[in-house]
Amino acid sequence: MTLRIDKTAAHWTLTLNRPDKLNALSAELVEALTDAFDEAAVAGVPVVALRGEGRCFSAGFDMSDVALQTDGDLLLRFVRIETLLQRVAASPCMTVAFAHGRNFGAGVDLVAACKLRVAAPDATFRTPGLKFGLVLGTRRFAAIVGTDEARRLLETAATFEADRAFHIGFVERVSAPEQWQEIMADAIARAAALTPCARKQLYAALHGGHEDTDLAALARSAAEPGIGKRIAAYLAR
Repeated sequence: MTLRIDKTAAHWTLTLNRPDKLNALSAELVEALTDAFDEAAVAGVPVVALRGEGRCFSAGFDMSDVALQTDGDLLLRFVRIETLLQRVAASPCMTVAFAHGRNFGAGVDLVAACKLRVAAPDATFRTPGLKFGLVLGTRRFAAIVGTDEARRLLETAATFEADRAFHIGFVERVSAPEQWQEIMADAIARAAALTPCARKQLYAALHGGHEDTDLAALARSAAEPGIGKRIAAYLAR
């Protein structure tokens, strides 16, 4: 089971459950997450939380079988990840990401797509996609931390730790996992402060509707010939 789903009336918790692969986003896990967010939206779940089993929240795109896939296969996988990120970002649910450990690429983008972002003190974040020419989650990241800060971090694929993530606004809280239950209670209370209809309207108004632009940027970058070779060269460094 790549995704564990725990359901209550007040919230669902989706736990990425590939600890042996550092919760890397395989095609199966991406589809399971997409289906879960679709189901939660239909069910009117007030709060959906994302967590990761094991040493980190997510190591990002699953690179384990890249050498066996065509450029077209890889393009489709990246498009499906962007589709997932859009589902999360546009969700009518209050979405909460709890990140710990070393997080990379699309795993960081998954955190960024959530409305409330929480980091454990040991959490680090790095987005190396541009090192192999991939534009994924870039606008969303810049909308959170600002254009200049995003440029500094993305140009160099720099690792930033929890304290800096808090300072630049990438996360709202830095809290030990022992405190996450309390944060969940706060998130449930925030979600309950509005009617479901009002909450949905608020999130829709703030979302901005950049789906086509984000997908086009991703597709243009991933469709450049040789994406598989570029990833292989990056992994060989």
